[in-house]
Amino acid sequence: MSTIDARDDRQLVDSLRAAYAGNDDDLSAGGRLRARLIERAERDGLLDVAYRTIDSPIGPLLLAATPVGLVRVAFECEGPDAVLAQLATSISPRVLHAPPRLDSAASQFEEYFAGHRRVFVLPVDLQLAHGFRRAVLAHLQVIPYGVTESYAAVARASGNPTAVRAAASACSHNPLPVVIPCHRVVRSDGTVGGYLGGAEAKRSLLALEAGR
Repeated sequence: MSTIDARDDRQLVDSLRAAYAGNDDDLSAGGRLRARLIERAERDGLLDVAYRTIDSPIGPLLLAATPVGLVRVAFECEGPDAVLAQLATSISPRVLHAPPRLDSAASQFEEYFAGHRRVFVLPVDLQLAHGFRRAVLAHLQVIPYGVTESYAAVARASGNPTAVRAAASACSHNPLPVVIPCHRVVRSDGTVGGYLGGAEAKRSLLALEAGR
């Protein structure tokens, strides 16, 4: 295993950031350099958080992953720079634009929005969720495609029937929307309720899963 000192660490991260002046599909010398730098960062354990953006019917999405798995899905309305800053603070300052780690996730999102995928099969990293919120996220993962539950039902299933507001808060702070389907949780009267990506995005996801 190769070893590097702290100065090498900083130099590699700085080199990666400088190299990313180009675009993801660049096959020039600069593009090949970026690919080599990413490979080295992965090999030497320096790529703590990799991210990329994808287009979707509900707007651009930022995907981020640690070596453990997908850790964040963020909507454009959240502000990509703010999300990356939060990841740098909460997880590691070594946050780099490195799409290859997220190729499988990007492909599965494409299949989902095309109506060809009902379940995401991805490793996830839930380190951004704690306590009752983690319990809520665990239950959200078993709500089937095309099915909705009320916030009250989610609270009961998560172990605290009186914590309806806390269940709603857990949904609104879900670090992995779409993959962990908080959009399938609605108000008891059937109205869609709140959503981090906006009510229209939530309606679009529910309509997609209803086949409309």
